[in-house]
Amino acid sequence: MTPGGSSGERAKEGARRATREASPWIERVARFGYAAYGVVYLLVGVLAFQAASGGGGKTTGQEGALQTILLAPLGRFLLGLVALGLLGYAAWRLFQGILDPENEGRDAKGVVKRSDHVVNGLFHAALAVSVGGVALGSGGGGGGGPDDWTATLLQQPLGRLLTVAVGAGIVIIGLFQFYRAYDAKFMEKLKPGEMGSRERTWTRRGGRLGHAARGVDFLLIGAFLVQAALQSDPNEARGLGGALSALAGQPFGPYLLGAVAFGLVCFGLFMFVVARYRRIETG
Repeated sequence: MTPGGSSGERAKEGARRATREASPWIERVARFGYAAYGVVYLLVGVLAFQAASGGGGKTTGQEGALQTILLAPLGRFLLGLVALGLLGYAAWRLFQGILDPENEGRDAKGVVKRSDHVVNGLFHAALAVSVGGVALGSGGGGGGGPDDWTATLLQQPLGRLLTVAVGAGIVIIGLFQFYRAYDAKFMEKLKPGEMGSRERTWTRRGGRLGHAARGVDFLLIGAFLVQAALQSDPNEARGLGGALSALAGQPFGPYLLGAVAFGLVCFGLFMFVVARYRRIETG
């Protein structure tokens, strides 16, 4: 073995040793992150369900929903705690995507999955920082809305084509959510032996409803983005809150919105189960 190779092997072994030593903390951070992720969807779903039923709620995205925590006693502390959890969720997703502790591989399928983890991590890191700024009273919410970053995208070379491609990608993610709802393979990531039969049944049902609701949201967000590109109008772009508002404006809108909102609540509750029972592989 060459000296360089020996040095490389020592470096890899050192990295593996460091990961093993940090493993308990990585698992705690991941579980805390999944719980915080569940809070986000639970709040979005509850607010949307209240709006659908005329109970005074509103359709809003993740950041807007989280800011309602400020109305609770110790609201800034609780919001800061959720922001910290989202930062942990982002760190776990980046860890998954970059270091591949679950051996998803480097083939096409593995690269797509790992890329999704990284994008997911970056998005939630930005959300955590923004919400954390609100909790600290330093503003926050400065990341811009969907129309802002869509305008930036449209201004790039081949901007319309690039925006259509991003929108189509989001639509594909939505379709994949429906597939996840159908095959329920998310159960394979959990520890079924630690769950009762009734708990497994309701977890599967809740996960399916939740993934289907997210599928609807992604389809709408992607479709609006494609529409914004075709019309060269960034104001046509919508985030999660805008997608839910669009549902409410359709025939039978309150019923459609109520159904999707219920699914989002189910997804939030499902993430609490994930926080408790998911197998966390740290390498």
